Amino acid sequence: MPAHVTNVTDPLDRERAHLASSRAALRAMRADAESLDIKDVTANWVNAVILQRQIEERITALADLAHTPLFFGRLDYLHAPGAEQAEGAAGEQFYIGRRHVHDAVGDPMVIDWRAPVSQPFYRASKKEPMDVRLRRRFGYTGGELTAYEDEDLTDAAGDERASRLLQSEIERPRVGPMRDIVATIQPEQDEIVRAGIGGTVCVQGAPGTGKTAVGLHRVAYLLYAHRERLARTGTLVIGPNRSFLHYIEQVLPALGELNVAQATVDDLVAHVEVRGTDSAAAARIKGDARMAEVLRRAVRAGVTMPVEPVVVVRGSRRWRVPAYEIEEMVRELLARDIRYGAAREALPQRIAHAVLVRMEEAGEAPDDRVQDAVARNAAVKAAVKAVWPAVDPAKLVLRLLSDAEFLAEHAAGLLEEDEQREILWARPARGVKSAPWSAADAVLVDEAMDLVARTPSLGHVVLDEAQDLSPMQYRAVGRRCTTGSATILGDLAQGTTPWATASWEEALAHLGKPDAAVEELTKGFRVPREVIAYASRLLPAIAPGLAEATSVREAAGDFAVREVAPGELDAAVVAACREALGREGSIGLIAADDRIAVLGGQLVAAGLPYLAPGEETSAEARLTLVPASLAKGLEYDYVVLDEPAAVVAGEPDERTGLRRLYVALTRAVSGLTVLHAEPLPERLAA
Repeated sequence: MPAHVTNVTDPLDRERAHLASSRAALRAMRADAESLDIKDVTANWVNAVILQRQIEERITALADLAHTPLFFGRLDYLHAPGAEQAEGAAGEQFYIGRRHVHDAVGDPMVIDWRAPVSQPFYRASKKEPMDVRLRRRFGYTGGELTAYEDEDLTDAAGDERASRLLQSEIERPRVGPMRDIVATIQPEQDEIVRAGIGGTVCVQGAPGTGKTAVGLHRVAYLLYAHRERLARTGTLVIGPNRSFLHYIEQVLPALGELNVAQATVDDLVAHVEVRGTDSAAAARIKGDARMAEVLRRAVRAGVTMPVEPVVVVRGSRRWRVPAYEIEEMVRELLARDIRYGAAREALPQRIAHAVLVRMEEAGEAPDDRVQDAVARNAAVKAAVKAVWPAVDPAKLVLRLLSDAEFLAEHAAGLLEEDEQREILWARPARGVKSAPWSAADAVLVDEAMDLVARTPSLGHVVLDEAQDLSPMQYRAVGRRCTTGSATILGDLAQGTTPWATASWEEALAHLGKPDAAVEELTKGFRVPREVIAYASRLLPAIAPGLAEATSVREAAGDFAVREVAPGELDAAVVAACREALGREGSIGLIAADDRIAVLGGQLVAAGLPYLAPGEETSAEARLTLVPASLAKGLEYDYVVLDEPAAVVAGEPDERTGLRRLYVALTRAVSGLTVLHAEPLPERLAA
């Protein structure tokens, strides 16, 4: 890399000067993009609109975020890279940052963290230096470079000591939405981030292991390495709820990636208006994979065999296709098991082809235009309508859930009679718009739609908190990446739905990715070791056989479990929140859902304003009141946990309740205070 600063001798001042030069270069790159004139380079208005949008996206991506370090590390190589690594020369320095920055003549000043030459920043060690002589890390306060730390990788005999700057960055208090971890990616995380686009990766990650951030950085890496391919096919991040998506939404833009869609599973299947709810038993049955076969049978139920021939009149001639021949066509299409709608579109062409064969046998010479005309003939269309009627997916599911006889016919041998009764609506719905659709019903409609017409596939899908999905929800996600790949993120111990998956092998089979690699992250970087050890007491009851998470944090963190007298719990919770607000960072008060209204009133009475999950914390508003049902995926520097027994009791069964409690216990980054008036669950009290 060219030496853009040569007249500064103090190392820290020299690095600050390079930062200033790099920021100036980035501003120049943005100014160049803003000055582009496309009037004379586009052939038509469509091209002009597309090109202008691309330019606007580049201008946005080139924004200099004042409080975000432009580079966070430096690599000094020993030798010139080989032919397969032609980015550098002997002894050259590479500054590693969030995006590529070059000077006026095109020489790089900052290398994108995703570039191959940057990989040793995350992977190199004294045992495997990867031709790196020195790795330098930078420390920042706000956007100001304030420190650096060097690691000599040529000293093979030296100890592998933890980086103080790296540790302080990992443990730094957070206010606001989730931020990127690009400066702190660990070797085991980097392997997942840089895995190829061809295969699906499933990450089993214990709390605090950074699995969500790893998944988002994997998207950023794939967009860097396969930009043209993914620009055509699209990428999607699927989260458990809107609060979670709001929490993570700034990570990819901070890495310069602006075109990644975000959605919940409910968003994907929003074909009907959800206004009803299911019992836990009904939701479990509707989410069972057996429902896919029930729907397949129901979709095909309207297909009947013809009893009359088709007679096509063209001019003075009549062409007859007998019923048995049409029946052969219908049976052949059914045997091929193609989409219902595709088969329905193919049938008139098959009948038309049979007519053309008769025309040719009679000495005529019909062409494709004649076949298309015959396929559109009124007699052919009437025959197809009778034999292979159109199916409205929503109306079909409505009938299944309203008509006991129709459901029994197609669920025979799949669902028990009591299961059929459980999922039937109490009163038959009169129409699609007035039906009491539940979230599970919407997934069934999505399945039926795919049976009729193929769901478009994306290039890559990230599915977070995947352990909570039902088999039918996995199928809905899998349809969105049938020709693409996926990154599946989750923790079996945090499964808090009655239908939570028992194993990743089972989940991946429902997703349609049975050959996906399963990687396990057990090394926590954020949750204090005392907190994770306390929460892990629940693992034998909620996820037997799952490896216990560990924490590499050097800071011990604050951890306390306090029993208070009955009637004094609310006051103790308010006092604990006030105490936490005296420290730096975000605070989450997590409680059972039915305790939220009471605690909210107590906080207001005490003059402590609070936010709802999904609302962005700031220096002025750092306390969030979090229902336990929405805590998953979120994290706070300090957590006050109200009444663990109430969290457990708020779920339909003990295992789900203990899993919900495990989630709540592991949201803390720097400190956790547990307050209870009722006895603690047995495993925590041990």
